[in-house]
Amino acid sequence: MRKIFAPLTGGFVLLFLITNTIFWATPIYLLTPVKYLTRGRLRDAVSRAMAHMGQTWAGINVIFSDAVHGTHWDIRGTDVLKPDGQYLVCCNHQTWNDIFVLMKAFGRRAPFFKFFLKQQLIWVPVLGLAWWGLDYPFMKRYTKEQIEKNPELKGKDLATTRIACERYVNQPVTILNFLEGTRFTAAKHARQQSPYKHLLKPKSGGFAFVVSAMGAKLNSLLDVTIVYPEGAMGFWDFLCGHVRSVVVEVRRLEIPPEFFRGSYENDPVFRQQFQDWIAKLWQDKDRLIGEMKARAAMQPA
Repeated sequence: MRKIFAPLTGGFVLLFLITNTIFWATPIYLLTPVKYLTRGRLRDAVSRAMAHMGQTWAGINVIFSDAVHGTHWDIRGTDVLKPDGQYLVCCNHQTWNDIFVLMKAFGRRAPFFKFFLKQQLIWVPVLGLAWWGLDYPFMKRYTKEQIEKNPELKGKDLATTRIACERYVNQPVTILNFLEGTRFTAAKHARQQSPYKHLLKPKSGGFAFVVSAMGAKLNSLLDVTIVYPEGAMGFWDFLCGHVRSVVVEVRRLEIPPEFFRGSYENDPVFRQQFQDWIAKLWQDKDRLIGEMKARAAMQPA
């Protein structure tokens, strides 16, 4: 019976999400020019108000989804978070559903999260301009060939990261980074010859620059690990209620203070130290995913 009504459920939930998004995007659109015409504390106040709207949008989405889908959530480690903190988040990435999972896991326990987006996503209807208004950084990727033809393109992403971090310095923020840079698939895993069983290779450069740009203001690193016991599914499967359970574990880690200084781009010793730290973090996460999957498999259906 559930399979018969699943497409209807998916359409109903999608319609609600679209309506809720348009409702909250409207005041964000209206406040965006106000924010860009102000400076200092007034601009920070407008940014906080807009972030509050975004967080309310996310909270309503989660409440509605829980009421319709009845997904079982096992979320651990979020009790230590503060809504006025500044956090850097790294998370494994398997599906677009990860964003919704993070909305559920953090709620209002932490500031509304910001993440780096491909430049093409600014054209996503409704959300694209809302992300821009909320100071989500849009990154334009350049190929090796493009950089060779125009060396000035090198470092453009780092400049975008620096500008974004300057906007975040005086306000609560959760900066999300998917270190793998793309969603995990078996094909990508094989193509990379990844040394990790459950993860793709991490990319450290942008992450290092955020640590350096934000400095000691960052309260801590939140290492978020997401496991879907029935396997990762697409967003339509989620809307239809096929994602029956989700396990999330949040580890709060201290960032070594030496990483608040130094140049990842220009100092090879610093770069190697940072990469070694990330590699150790990824080894621990890979092992944790295996443990979480084994634990979930032992739970009664």
